[in-house]
Amino acid sequence: MPDPFVLRREMGCTREELARWLPGATGGAPAREEAGEVVVALAGGEARIAAEARAPRRIGGLALPVLAVTFTFRGVEEPARRAFLARFDAWTQRGGG
Repeated sequence: MPDPFVLRREMGCTREELARWLPGATGGAPAREEAGEVVVALAGGEARIAAEARAPRRIGGLALPVLAVTFTFRGVEEPARRAFLARFDAWTQRGGG
């Protein structure tokens, strides 16, 4: 089996917001929580989503949440990964649609 594909990014949200968005962002794919990660069944494999709160970004008196999110794909080919991430991004981006 090939090595997992790992993608790391920062998101401007809280863990609670991400948890609320996941059902829509994953297209309602079967998911479970395991060892602090969300495991999503995807195209014959799985996507594991781990999130860790970071120190907020401060702009003047405004504090914006920062969440370090890691996606680990196992057994998922590139086209399926790309489609998953496109849906995830469209669902979670604020003000963009």
